[in-house]
Amino acid sequence: MRSIVVIAGPTGSGKSALAVELARRLGGEIVGADSQQLYRTLDVGTAKPTAAERAAAPHHLVDVAEPGEGMDAARYAALADAAIEGIDRRGALPIVVGGTGLYLRALLHGVVDAPGRDPLLRARLEAEAAALGRPALHARLAAVDPAAAARILPNDLVRVVRALEIAAGGRLASDLHAEHAFRPERYRALFLALDPPRPALHARLEARVAAIFAGGILDEARALLSRLGSPLPPRLPIGYAEAAAVVEGTLPLDEAIRRVQVAHRRYAKRQVIWLRREPGVEWLPTPVDAAALARRVTAWRRPP
Repeated sequence: MRSIVVIAGPTGSGKSALAVELARRLGGEIVGADSQQLYRTLDVGTAKPTAAERAAAPHHLVDVAEPGEGMDAARYAALADAAIEGIDRRGALPIVVGGTGLYLRALLHGVVDAPGRDPLLRARLEAEAAALGRPALHARLAAVDPAAAARILPNDLVRVVRALEIAAGGRLASDLHAEHAFRPERYRALFLALDPPRPALHARLEARVAAIFAGGILDEARALLSRLGSPLPPRLPIGYAEAAAVVEGTLPLDEAIRRVQVAHRRYAKRQVIWLRREPGVEWLPTPVDAAALARRVTAWRRPP
């Protein structure tokens, strides 16, 4: 069984920087587990690894899909497996970094047998959400799968639509979620999660969002509108819908920044809640002593 290090945690907690430092010290390569950084051309809004970080350590599973293109957990796990196999073959340490819980679960425990994608149903559900509002679609989910609805926020259109899609296929998303807990491990993993103080994390996220809007997300949204038209696809990373609205003149810049700051805080909270429920996660208070952690990983890698 291959060994991997997993560095998870809420958005903005410093995962990327720590992973790069570990890779530099231990001869590692980084495998992304971030559902937003997969998309090409969406660089500023997704806080992708910087040019310096990419130069310091090889990165995999960044820029592998087109904006609006579907990427499910099964496809992600297959791509990550291939990347990890190559890293292991080169004698390097695979360091999986990201906060997308479904991707991490699929990589570590496999993918349960779920109904496949139904593009026509998804289009109808998304149109319904646009016409009636996302809370109305969430209420529909609550009627068929209350446990799933309790875990998914009303505004999380992607997950609400997927849960309804699963229900239409004869399963319940809540049942699939429970099945994951009993699946065998696919890797020997040191599963670490960063745990920054909440006030510090929120301050960092607010500053990050302000920097994103000052640093080019409006240009990226303008390019998306030119290529994909309006409205943009719903499965884009956080912030692009608001940036597009600013470009089109339907949302003031300060209100867009406020909404995206709230969305990032909510996303970070969901990530923490998910990780708290996962077995085998070790929480690391920040800042992390990278040198001490590197020594610990070195000892962990030695055969028992």
